Amino acid sequence: MVFEPTQIIQAAIGGALIGLSASIMLLLNGRVTGISGIFAGAFTLSKENYWKLFFITGLISGGLALQFFRPISFSIDLSLSNSRIIAAGFLVGLGTRLGSGCTSGHGVCGISRFSNRSIVATLVFMASGVLTVFIFGVS
Repeated sequence: MVFEPTQIIQAAIGGALIGLSASIMLLLNGRVTGISGIFAGAFTLSKENYWKLFFITGLISGGLALQFFRPISFSIDLSLSNSRIIAAGFLVGLGTRLGSGCTSGHGVCGISRFSNRSIVATLVFMASGVLTVFIFGVS
């Protein structure tokens, strides 16, 4: 797989925006941007959790807007059955609960705060992903 210069620039801009948004969340809200934790708490309706529901709504709305304005961003052929995709989603969800967080919480926010637990968790996430691709040949 060869990346074109425009793809590298787009990835760098995307990474910078993720870092910026995580920093803004920490500065303005005093919270780490861990998507799995935010998602889990979004459905516990209480006054202090409404922001989580709005956050998830914003993520979904952003994806829908991208699909509308730049549909090529979603033109990927996984060639996997729906049952494998559902099983993979379930396993990712289970892993985020067992790992007390996801790559956004541990990988983006935890590593930037030099959290040993997050560094180890992210290494395990990445090693598991590499192993999965090696075993199942998913590319």
